[in-house]
Amino acid sequence: MRMTARLVPIVFVALALVTAGAATMRQNTDHVAGMSEAAQAFLDALTPEQRSAATFAFNSDDRFDWHYIPRERKGVSLKMMTKAQQEAGLALLEASLSAEGYDKAERIRELEQILYDREGRAMRDTGLYFFMVFGEPTADGTWGWRYEGHHISQNWTVNAGTLTSSTPQFFGTNPAHVREGSRAGERVLVLEDILPRSLIASMTDAHRRAAIISDEAPRDILTTSDRTAAMQENRGVAFADLNQGQQDVLWALIEEYAEVQPPAIAAERLAEVKAAGLGGIRFAWMGSLDEGEPHYYRVQGPTFLIEYDNVQNGANHVHSVWRDFDGDFGRDVLAAHYRQYSHGTPAANADD
Repeated sequence: MRMTARLVPIVFVALALVTAGAATMRQNTDHVAGMSEAAQAFLDALTPEQRSAATFAFNSDDRFDWHYIPRERKGVSLKMMTKAQQEAGLALLEASLSAEGYDKAERIRELEQILYDREGRAMRDTGLYFFMVFGEPTADGTWGWRYEGHHISQNWTVNAGTLTSSTPQFFGTNPAHVREGSRAGERVLVLEDILPRSLIASMTDAHRRAAIISDEAPRDILTTSDRTAAMQENRGVAFADLNQGQQDVLWALIEEYAEVQPPAIAAERLAEVKAAGLGGIRFAWMGSLDEGEPHYYRVQGPTFLIEYDNVQNGANHVHSVWRDFDGDFGRDVLAAHYRQYSHGTPAANADD
């Protein structure tokens, strides 16, 4: 009986974890159902010509061809759509992100109008944001989609009815801090800047020496738009070396990046970070600590990488990204799926 008594708390903890995991999986499934319904409604709103331009085979090479600069893009842009079609497209985006993430995406898109007013160049256009759907969007199928334009690239991959990847996840801002006009004072990516500065400010000299790995910031995020993110040097201050308050700030920064996704998806992502080991996370800074001067930071763990740089335009132009080393575009899950099941599609396609 004494052995049974000892086991009771363990059993309850195990049951709680299983129950929580099952609830998150149900939320993931519910999210995919809503996203697939919105994707199908969007495609149904398009003309046959537009639908043909917006849809691609799931294993198309185009699924991995992502970027965040103004360039020629495939797919169908908001500029090409009627008002009703735009509403359907934005409804799909809203169904795919959290409320916070959708707000960031829309405010970033609106910054293009500021750039147009300043520069007068046609490429600065709030309508040049494109939709691409890969495969057939069904609640239990395998498919994906991307929303992309200047300073936004959001990518989702569904495998057998489960959202297995929401990376690469890129947000940028130019201007990062609007300093003139009717929107003066606006900043879209605020906590992405405030939290790491707060962390640095709280550090001991020893922590700061470990965290600051270069006095010069790189010109861009180091992984740029590479199809596979490379792990960076294992440098910076270790999560385990920080005190509890500092760890809380660093974790809040990681949460800020994750929570642009819907709650269930963000929770899964954060659970994976914890499962891989918080002790393996390092925070690194490059460049100046002074506001208005070029700077860069990264948060790297065994499975993921967050990068942020603010270098261009007088350090008023941000690029930020979350990458999964094995999970971008759902590569790891899809590769395992293709190894286990034969669909007439070689596993190598999932690793392009």
